Amino acid sequence: MLYLSRKSEFSATHTYNNPQWDKEKNKKIFGKCNNPNGHGHDYKLEVMVRGTLDITSGIVINTTDIKRIVNNFLEEELDGKFLDREHPFFIQNIPTTENIVNYIWESLKFRFKGCELYRLRLYENHYLSAERKIDEMTYLTRQYHFSAAHRLHSIYLSAEENKKLFGKCNNPNGHGHNYYVDVQVKGEPSKETGMIINLSELDAIVEREIIEKFDHMNLNLDTEEFKELNPTSEVVAMVFYKILKSHIPNLHKVGIWETDKNYFEYLGEGDYAI
Repeated sequence: MLYLSRKSEFSATHTYNNPQWDKEKNKKIFGKCNNPNGHGHDYKLEVMVRGTLDITSGIVINTTDIKRIVNNFLEEELDGKFLDREHPFFIQNIPTTENIVNYIWESLKFRFKGCELYRLRLYENHYLSAERKIDEMTYLTRQYHFSAAHRLHSIYLSAEENKKLFGKCNNPNGHGHNYYVDVQVKGEPSKETGMIINLSELDAIVEREIIEKFDHMNLNLDTEEFKELNPTSEVVAMVFYKILKSHIPNLHKVGIWETDKNYFEYLGEGDYAI
């Protein structure tokens, strides 16, 4: 089985509003996203399909066909639109990132010949994206940032073994990173809000449980969580997942960007990556 993807873009305006609620409740739940004049995004869409190789042509599907199918759909239905005023589906359904990616999935899933739609990833901005996958589940990812220092040093290894294994990262004075944390939840969007989880609630949890505790800290010296744990990014991802899971029942995974080149993620028991 081969997997291939193509990226497209579109721009759209929307507002979040539940007509069954009064102005005060809409403002409380949606905040600035409830602005009646709308706000807009330059969306980025990644379309991944999968299929078997045609030995004669050497391809699964021509990527220009993916481009044509996706771009024609986006241009006709979404690009340049005020979604909840002009699009029949979003007049009835709040155009959250989750609802948009699900609508695109249902619209495109049978349009590719010789392969099947495998995953859609829709970026509303750099810090927020939603996915729809072949497992029929919807995922939402929110990204956060913190800065911290650490030293890679295991209490179970000798000084020589630590130095050999971790090199410069075993520097006794430590070193630092601008960490980015991807928090991904899964589930079905609420009929009332269009969201898997209220973003303001998610932000508050991550701010309280992660950012306030670890930002501008030395992980080895200033935190209880890493007193006896070697704060590799693998361990950081695992610890953060375990901290957040008790506050976010539908948490799917936590990803840690140590640098632009190094990424690590931790999924709970029973979860799996697709």
